[in-house]
Amino acid sequence: MTTALLVIDFQKGLVATDPLPGDAAAISANISQLTQRARAAKVPVVFVQHEDEELVPGSNPWKIADAAHAQASDYFVSKRTPDSFLNTALGAILAEHAIQHVIICGYATEFCVDTTTRRAAANGLTVTLAADAHTTHDKPHATAASIREHHNRTLSSMRSFGPRISAVLTADIAFQ
Repeated sequence: MTTALLVIDFQKGLVATDPLPGDAAAISANISQLTQRARAAKVPVVFVQHEDEELVPGSNPWKIADAAHAQASDYFVSKRTPDSFLNTALGAILAEHAIQHVIICGYATEFCVDTTTRRAAANGLTVTLAADAHTTHDKPHATAASIREHHNRTLSSMRSFGPRISAVLTADIAFQ
Protein backbone atom coordinates (compact mmCIF):
# COMPACT_ATOMS: atom_id res chain seq x y z
CA MET A 1 0.00 0.00 0.00
CA THR A 2 1.39 3.39 -0.95
CA THR A 3 1.34 5.85 1.96
CA ALA A 4 1.61 9.62 2.43
CA LEU A 5 1.91 11.68 5.60
CA LEU A 6 -0.48 14.65 5.85
CA VAL A 7 0.47 17.36 8.33
CA ILE A 8 -2.60 19.56 8.73
CA ASP A 9 -2.32 23.27 9.64
CA PHE A 10 0.76 22.93 11.84
CA GLN A 11 1.46 26.62 11.33
CA LYS A 12 3.16 29.18 13.55
CA GLY A 13 0.05 31.33 13.85
CA LEU A 14 -1.97 28.36 15.09
CA VAL A 15 0.42 26.35 17.26
CA ALA A 16 3.12 28.82 18.39
CA THR A 17 0.59 30.84 20.34
CA ASP A 18 -0.07 32.02 23.87
CA PRO A 19 -1.57 29.91 25.26
CA LEU A 20 -0.12 26.93 23.47
CA PRO A 21 -2.36 24.15 22.20
CA GLY A 22 -2.82 21.14 24.47
CA ASP A 23 0.30 18.99 25.00
CA ALA A 24 2.16 21.23 22.55
CA ALA A 25 5.66 19.93 23.30
CA ALA A 26 4.71 16.25 23.00
CA ILE A 27 2.58 16.80 19.89
CA SER A 28 5.39 18.80 18.24
CA ALA A 29 7.92 16.08 19.05
CA ASN A 30 5.62 13.41 17.61
CA ILE A 31 5.00 15.37 14.41
CA SER A 32 8.75 15.91 14.06
CA GLN A 33 9.30 12.18 14.49
CA LEU A 34 6.64 11.38 11.90
CA THR A 35 8.05 13.73 9.26
CA GLN A 36 11.57 12.41 9.77
CA ARG A 37 10.50 8.76 9.65
CA ALA A 38 8.31 9.35 6.59
CA ARG A 39 11.19 10.92 4.66
CA ALA A 40 13.54 8.10 5.70
CA ALA A 41 10.98 5.62 4.29
CA LYS A 42 10.62 7.70 1.09
CA VAL A 43 6.99 8.43 1.96
CA PRO A 44 5.67 11.75 0.61
CA VAL A 45 5.18 14.42 3.28
CA VAL A 46 2.35 16.85 2.53
CA PHE A 47 1.92 20.03 4.57
CA VAL A 48 -1.55 21.54 4.38
CA GLN A 49 -1.64 25.24 5.23
CA HIS A 50 -4.76 27.19 6.06
CA GLU A 51 -5.14 30.65 4.52
CA ASP A 52 -7.34 33.47 5.76
CA GLU A 53 -7.10 37.13 6.81
CA GLU A 54 -4.73 36.25 9.67
CA LEU A 55 -2.83 33.44 7.92
CA VAL A 56 -1.71 35.30 4.82
CA PRO A 57 0.50 33.29 2.45
CA GLY A 58 4.14 34.20 3.00
CA SER A 59 3.52 35.77 6.42
CA ASN A 60 5.22 34.40 9.54
CA PRO A 61 1.95 33.10 11.09
CA TRP A 62 1.19 31.20 7.85
CA LYS A 63 4.56 29.40 7.83
CA ILE A 64 4.95 25.81 9.00
CA ALA A 65 5.96 25.54 12.68
CA ASP A 66 9.67 24.88 13.13
CA ALA A 67 9.09 21.60 14.99
CA ALA A 68 7.67 20.00 11.83
CA HIS A 69 10.96 20.50 9.95
CA ALA A 70 9.41 21.26 6.57
CA GLN A 71 11.79 20.77 3.65
CA ALA A 72 11.72 22.06 0.09
CA SER A 73 11.25 18.48 -1.15
CA ASP A 74 7.92 18.20 0.72
CA TYR A 75 4.56 19.04 -0.83
CA PHE A 76 2.61 22.12 0.23
CA VAL A 77 -1.14 22.55 -0.20
CA SER A 78 -3.09 25.71 0.60
CA LYS A 79 -6.69 25.54 1.76
CA ARG A 80 -9.41 27.89 2.93
CA THR A 81 -11.85 25.44 4.61
CA PRO A 82 -11.49 22.63 7.19
CA ASP A 83 -11.54 20.12 4.29
CA SER A 84 -7.99 19.69 2.96
CA PHE A 85 -9.41 18.20 -0.26
CA LEU A 86 -11.96 20.90 -1.12
CA ASN A 87 -10.70 23.15 -3.94
CA THR A 88 -7.06 22.16 -3.33
CA ALA A 89 -4.32 20.20 -5.07
CA LEU A 90 -4.27 17.48 -2.39
CA GLY A 91 -6.27 14.91 -4.35
CA ALA A 92 -4.08 15.37 -7.42
CA ILE A 93 -0.87 15.00 -5.39
CA LEU A 94 -2.12 11.78 -3.80
CA ALA A 95 -3.30 10.42 -7.17
CA GLU A 96 0.05 11.27 -8.78
CA HIS A 97 1.76 9.00 -6.23
CA ALA A 98 -0.98 6.33 -6.29
CA ILE A 99 -1.56 6.89 -2.56
CA GLN A 100 -4.00 4.45 -0.96
CA HIS A 101 -3.23 5.20 2.70
CA VAL A 102 -2.75 8.49 4.54
CA ILE A 103 -1.34 9.12 7.98
CA ILE A 104 -2.86 12.29 9.42
CA CYS A 105 -1.54 14.57 12.15
CA GLY A 106 -1.62 18.28 12.97
CA TYR A 107 -4.02 20.98 14.16
CA ALA A 108 -7.02 21.45 14.99
CA THR A 109 -8.41 18.12 16.07
CA GLU A 110 -12.11 19.01 15.99
CA PHE A 111 -11.99 21.00 12.78
CA CYS A 112 -9.44 20.38 10.04
CA VAL A 113 -8.03 17.08 11.32
CA ASP A 114 -11.53 15.63 11.78
CA THR A 115 -12.88 16.91 8.45
CA THR A 116 -9.83 15.79 6.47
CA THR A 117 -9.88 12.36 8.12
CA ARG A 118 -13.52 11.83 7.19
CA ARG A 119 -13.03 13.16 3.66
CA ALA A 120 -9.99 10.93 3.07
CA ALA A 121 -12.01 7.87 4.09
CA ALA A 122 -14.96 9.03 1.97
CA ASN A 123 -12.52 9.31 -0.96
CA GLY A 124 -11.60 5.64 -0.51
CA LEU A 125 -8.32 6.06 1.36
CA THR A 126 -7.33 4.00 4.37
CA VAL A 127 -6.56 6.44 7.18
CA THR A 128 -4.24 6.23 10.15
CA LEU A 129 -4.86 9.06 12.58
CA ALA A 130 -1.68 9.64 14.58
CA ALA A 131 -3.45 9.45 17.94
CA ASP A 132 -0.83 11.42 19.84
CA ALA A 133 0.17 13.83 17.06
CA HIS A 134 -2.88 16.06 16.69
CA THR A 135 -4.13 18.77 19.01
CA THR A 136 -6.23 21.85 19.54
CA HIS A 137 -6.58 24.55 22.15
CA ASP A 138 -8.57 23.99 25.32
CA LYS A 139 -12.19 25.07 24.98
CA PRO A 140 -14.64 26.26 27.66
CA HIS A 141 -16.43 22.90 27.46
CA ALA A 142 -13.47 20.49 27.07
CA THR A 143 -9.70 20.25 27.30
CA ALA A 144 -7.56 19.66 24.24
CA ALA A 145 -6.68 16.21 25.61
CA SER A 146 -10.34 15.22 25.98
CA ILE A 147 -11.14 16.53 22.49
CA ARG A 148 -8.23 14.52 21.06
CA GLU A 149 -9.34 11.37 22.92
CA HIS A 150 -12.94 11.82 21.77
CA HIS A 151 -11.89 12.12 18.13
CA ASN A 152 -9.47 9.19 18.35
CA ARG A 153 -12.29 6.99 19.60
CA THR A 154 -15.05 8.37 17.40
CA LEU A 155 -13.17 8.39 14.12
CA SER A 156 -11.65 4.95 14.65
CA SER A 157 -15.07 3.45 15.37
CA MET A 158 -16.57 4.60 12.03
CA ARG A 159 -17.25 1.80 9.58
CA SER A 160 -19.65 3.44 7.12
CA PHE A 161 -17.01 4.84 4.75
CA GLY A 162 -15.66 1.42 3.83
CA PRO A 163 -11.94 2.13 4.25
CA ARG A 164 -10.79 1.77 7.81
CA ILE A 165 -9.83 4.71 10.05
CA SER A 166 -7.40 3.67 12.80
CA ALA A 167 -6.06 5.80 15.66
CA VAL A 168 -2.49 4.67 16.28
CA LEU A 169 0.25 6.04 18.55
CA THR A 170 3.20 7.63 16.76
CA ALA A 171 5.64 4.99 18.00
CA ASP A 172 3.47 2.24 16.50
CA ILE A 173 3.00 3.77 13.05
CA ALA A 174 4.79 1.86 10.30
CA PHE A 175 5.64 3.65 7.07
CA GLN A 176 5.28 1.53 3.93
